[in-house]
Amino acid sequence: SLHACRSTLEDPLRGRTFDDTVMFLDDAQNVQPDSAAEVLIRLGRNSKLIVAGDPVFQRGEDGADGATLLREALLGEEKAVVVDLGVKDIVRPGARRGIKLALELRMRKRRLTDSERYVEDAFKVYAPDADVITAIEFKSDKESLGIKGDVPDALVFVKEGHLGRAVGRGGERIKSIENDVGLRLRLVEMTLDFKNWIRALHPAGWIAKHILDVDFAGPELLVSVRRSEFGSFVGHRGAYVRLMDRVFRRLLSIGVRAVEAEEER
Repeated sequence: SLHACRSTLEDPLRGRTFDDTVMFLDDAQNVQPDSAAEVLIRLGRNSKLIVAGDPVFQRGEDGADGATLLREALLGEEKAVVVDLGVKDIVRPGARRGIKLALELRMRKRRLTDSERYVEDAFKVYAPDADVITAIEFKSDKESLGIKGDVPDALVFVKEGHLGRAVGRGGERIKSIENDVGLRLRLVEMTLDFKNWIRALHPAGWIAKHILDVDFAGPELLVSVRRSEFGSFVGHRGAYVRLMDRVFRRLLSIGVRAVEAEEER
């Protein structure tokens, strides 16, 4: 209560209305969607609600979580303030390493298709000293979206520092693997520089210099692109961004959204 200057633990919420109160909901990603809605209903007169949650790294396997639901609901409220904290807001080196490891572990445990497993097996033959984290193939997605040009059929994520081992001298290893599996591959080094991840999926390599920022915003990767090149980035009918969204949802269960950014002066 604000007036009494005291804190209370209330369980359950149902049947209660909280006036003159600051309500703090922590670990909102672990709250069931109906319970998250109940918190909003019980907010009374002259009260404030503070919600903290992680809809990316601590979200359940089913993908439905209270943090995402509350974020979407509060974004439309006039007096609500939504603050998205991404990787760039992490200041402790240990925490950054932990986030990177969490992403890597999520990639390693994903279920592979037969073609993706064949790609990984090919690396074990031609580049046995390269630590391949995962491979994700999207040739059919690319074709269904009508995407042509310099776009690979699959991405292969390798451990940081292992890119050279996977490519081989003069590209001999990666060429042998591509000939074996019959796919165009592109290697991505496992770092927290998400701009490189996005660039690997785009047909125009020069587009990277027009990407101003890539970071988490809620349950998505938000890509901020210079306004003058936004059309080139998203592609015809948004085909390029739709491909990125499909790939990253399969890879990490996160979506991709692009927004126009103000021109740098």
